[in-house]
Amino acid sequence: MPYSHHSHSGQFCRHAAGSLEDVVLEAIRSGFEVYGLTEHVPRYRIEDLYPEEAGMDLQALHDQFDAFVYEAHRLKARYASQITLLVGLETDYITSIDLDQLDALLERNRGRIEYIVGSIHHVGEIPIDFDVDTFRKSLAQQPGTSENERMENFLCRYFDAQFHVLQRFHPELIGHLDLCRLYHPEIRLSDYSRSWKRLKRNISYAIEYGALFEVNAAAFRKNWNTAYPAEDLLKVILQDGGRLALSDDSHGPHAVGLNYRRLLEYLRREGVSELWYLQFSESPNKAGRNIQAVKAPGEWWNHSFWNKE
Repeated sequence: MPYSHHSHSGQFCRHAAGSLEDVVLEAIRSGFEVYGLTEHVPRYRIEDLYPEEAGMDLQALHDQFDAFVYEAHRLKARYASQITLLVGLETDYITSIDLDQLDALLERNRGRIEYIVGSIHHVGEIPIDFDVDTFRKSLAQQPGTSENERMENFLCRYFDAQFHVLQRFHPELIGHLDLCRLYHPEIRLSDYSRSWKRLKRNISYAIEYGALFEVNAAAFRKNWNTAYPAEDLLKVILQDGGRLALSDDSHGPHAVGLNYRRLLEYLRREGVSELWYLQFSESPNKAGRNIQAVKAPGEWWNHSFWNKE
């Protein structure tokens, strides 16, 4: 489908590639109608910087994000006749500092940050998606006398952090819902009863305030056989009346629309009949942002976009 709500560029994200304008031009070339630009928010402690950010100071990260917002809106205006660009951000929640600073960032950029991708990338202040070693470090620090017990506590902390973000910011898009099992896609989350209860709470809450759940193609390039979320969570979302939106989570022009054909096959296999996307709205939503979810027209799987690859 010609929509994506989650992307990054090497210009403003050190683990991505290419300029933001090159990402936009590739989205146009690929036939996207709506494309979301959503760089990560800054981090606020030196110890939270990633290895590729070595040598950057915190102010440089803040300046980089401000430059992203300016450039995204420049591109939005420049290419308005060819594509609808949405300017958003992707959350990080490492400590409470990140949430307090996000409040301030959103206030400074009122009207310029059009929507939020609500994502969790850390558990116990340790990244869980950087590499398998840091994932294992996060898992090992959880209380418990067995691997199963530590995994249960790890998952509980992940979904509790997610719930804090949902409650405080009402993100319009729920980012990679089950990133917590990135390195263990075989895990059945329903086998962990305490965290499963938290997950279902989060899904219900997000549905209640009107969020969309992204179906994120990046999982395929992480050697999954499904997108995020995997089948078990996708079924829960749909059974509870949740709404789905597409994201490529590209990290540069090379990944714009990457694996969207596999995304189509996955959604068709799971019987998904409706997709949604975000667009500007004159009326603010519950979070006070002027964006709303719109149902994709017709039989989305028959759109000519799918034949471009």
